[in-house]
Amino acid sequence: MSTAMTTPAATAPVIELHALCRTYRTEEVEVRAVNNVSLTVERGEFVAIMGASGSGKSTLMNVLGCLDRPTSGEYRLAGSSVADLDRTELALLRNRRIGFVFQSFNLLSRTTALENVELPLLYSEPLVPQRQRRTRATSALEAVGLGTRLKHVPSHLSGGQQQRVAIARALVTEPELLLADEPTGNLDSRTSIEIMDLLQKQNDAGLTVVMVTHELDIAEYCRRIVVMRDGEIIRDEVNTDRRSAAAERSALDAAEQRAKLA
Repeated sequence: MSTAMTTPAATAPVIELHALCRTYRTEEVEVRAVNNVSLTVERGEFVAIMGASGSGKSTLMNVLGCLDRPTSGEYRLAGSSVADLDRTELALLRNRRIGFVFQSFNLLSRTTALENVELPLLYSEPLVPQRQRRTRATSALEAVGLGTRLKHVPSHLSGGQQQRVAIARALVTEPELLLADEPTGNLDSRTSIEIMDLLQKQNDAGLTVVMVTHELDIAEYCRRIVVMRDGEIIRDEVNTDRRSAAAERSALDAAEQRAKLA
């Protein structure tokens, strides 16, 4: 197995991209979806990647998640180059170091919340014993506020609860990087705030989070905002006026309580 995967630098940035390109070719046209992107994400950052449809943000996310390979340029994850890893090594890398949260939740419909969260541990190497899998999955669900919903299948959970299960599944392997692709895209405003509160808390605890979104109000919960257009980064800036999802939740709760008493 490649030493690039087994000997990461503990103090290295979680993400290092250098002149990265991803080009798609057909018989008639060549499209450079990501064009000469260089980007560094340090440990503990919370970065939003924004852009309109076709800006390249989703392609970039797929490369960051090792779901797609760049056409040229370099990608180092936690100090390790991923260029020479084969499919099996990439799968192990994703399982060990990256947690994924998707807009559509991607839960198994006939499987309980607990079993959904256990799933990544079934593919880990070395194999996690059954009792330990159950303990870790239970802890992950308790951490996202679903300790009383362990046996519920997705159809018996709200959209926000399903996304919490998806986040618990992403966290159960204790990844170095959490990638969230439009995590509030299918949720109402109140539930979106709750999910962003959860992500902010994970980030405050030290987890590196990179989130793709097309919504500026959601990006404003992040510490840093990167904007893409036509495959290139056109703006990269620290968010000096970061929204607090916890404060907004408290304000909503207080308003609802006043309305009940009125």
